[in-house]
Amino acid sequence: MRINRILAKTTLALGVALACVHGAFADLPADKGIGQTTLPFPPSPHRAYVVDVEFDSFVAGRVTVIDADQKRLLGMVSTGFAAPSTLSRDGKLLYSADLFYSRGTRGTRTDVLTAWNTSTLSPDWEVVIPSKRAESLTQRFGIGTSSDDRFVYVYNFTPSTSITVVDTQAKSVTSEIAIPGCVLSYPVGKRGIASLCGDGSVQLVTLGDDGKETARTRTPFFSPDKEKLVERAVNVGDTYYFTTTTGTVRGIDLSGKQPKVLPEWSLVSDEEKKAGWAPGGWQLMAVAPKLDRLYVLMHDAHEPMKWEDPSPIIWAFDLKTHKKVGTLEGKAPIWSLQATSDANPLLLGINVEGGVDIFDLKTGKLTGTMEKLHKTATQIMSH
Repeated sequence: MRINRILAKTTLALGVALACVHGAFADLPADKGIGQTTLPFPPSPHRAYVVDVEFDSFVAGRVTVIDADQKRLLGMVSTGFAAPSTLSRDGKLLYSADLFYSRGTRGTRTDVLTAWNTSTLSPDWEVVIPSKRAESLTQRFGIGTSSDDRFVYVYNFTPSTSITVVDTQAKSVTSEIAIPGCVLSYPVGKRGIASLCGDGSVQLVTLGDDGKETARTRTPFFSPDKEKLVERAVNVGDTYYFTTTTGTVRGIDLSGKQPKVLPEWSLVSDEEKKAGWAPGGWQLMAVAPKLDRLYVLMHDAHEPMKWEDPSPIIWAFDLKTHKKVGTLEGKAPIWSLQATSDANPLLLGINVEGGVDIFDLKTGKLTGTMEKLHKTATQIMSH
């Protein structure tokens, strides 16, 4: 009986306390600024999008939007299951290839291409796509857009490889392009998709205005038995640059009627190679097109099986002369890079401590770090 009386008094007291708390909250005015801010259009070239797959809760990720000039958080969108993401060329949309299960981590699988408005950070539309989208850590060319924004290309891995083509005008899937033995979808012009193949070639698929394949070619590109080429390329227009894990840069120009393989060159001198220097990281390269500069994460003690490890050291190269022109250093080891495309570019580096390091590329100086932005980000994008 004593216990019951104590419980009764405790329950009554708790009820009164909760009623008071509810009353107190009821008197507070709603904050009109939350969820109602519209970001300006066109977006600043220094607006950036951090793709956070969050290893600890892999079913739901996010893209965090920041102003790199003001070092300010602008907003966030919620994406499904390590969704590869990309930006439309006109700056209006952020695309994510989301994957959901009906019971969270199991059940019926549904894949959708979601088109997020970059001003409201809310979905404008979505299209259900085949449940084949590659389930992997996100990277630049897991999804891409045609240069006129007509089509979105989603890379599939089941483990057979293919590309789902989505028509953004009709808001429907137009075709699935089989790319056996090849990976990723590197957009080429208005109607081309390139992929890197295991036999050392680059495959180029040409589409018609209906989004269906009209032709394909293969161009020998590298020797897979002799070198390990990293598939995470960077591009200036339709010219793509790759690096091997030991620092040989290979480029291919896909802008003409026939692909043109560019002369190879090295990131490291013989002396630097002997000293152990080699590239490494996840999105280990970035390019600032207005400066004709390539930026590469570099290790000073290269180990063949650890080339994806982060590094605080970044080397800058002139894309015309292939000469090293500078060194930058982050606050903490960096895993992925992105350079903005404007005439006063920034280099953005995702570091392993949950921050983004921001470099002014005109001065080569680290201007600051935005802390606690992500848990396990893999990629950063800008307009």
